[in-house]
Amino acid sequence: QDVLEENGVGSIAFCPLAQGLLTNKYLGGIPEDSRAASRTGALQESAVTPERVARLQKLNAIAAERGQSLAQLALAWVLRGGRVTSALIGASRVSQIEDNVAALSNLDFSKEELSQIEDILR
Repeated sequence: QDVLEENGVGSIAFCPLAQGLLTNKYLGGIPEDSRAASRTGALQESAVTPERVARLQKLNAIAAERGQSLAQLALAWVLRGGRVTSALIGASRVSQIEDNVAALSNLDFSKEELSQIEDILR
């Protein structure tokens, strides 16, 4: 059994988009105006490796098949199954909030999708 379920508690995911890494911003590398391009901050340039970008691109392909953005896929994955009761998102624009909230329209994953995602994350 799941510890959260057994104890009747929820959890909150902090930074479920990995400082923006799980958005479409880094699919082509590191943009000049990004957090990773800055010398300060939680997301450093060294975290945006070619291997990680390749994984992001694979996840983005799954998201596209689901009719979602990469951020929406990531949020849906975090919120699936009800174990995580809330996800704290950060946004610098209203459009980012709107995109993130739209993840709620598709929180269900097929077994095949979950398997594909797990394979990518390994």
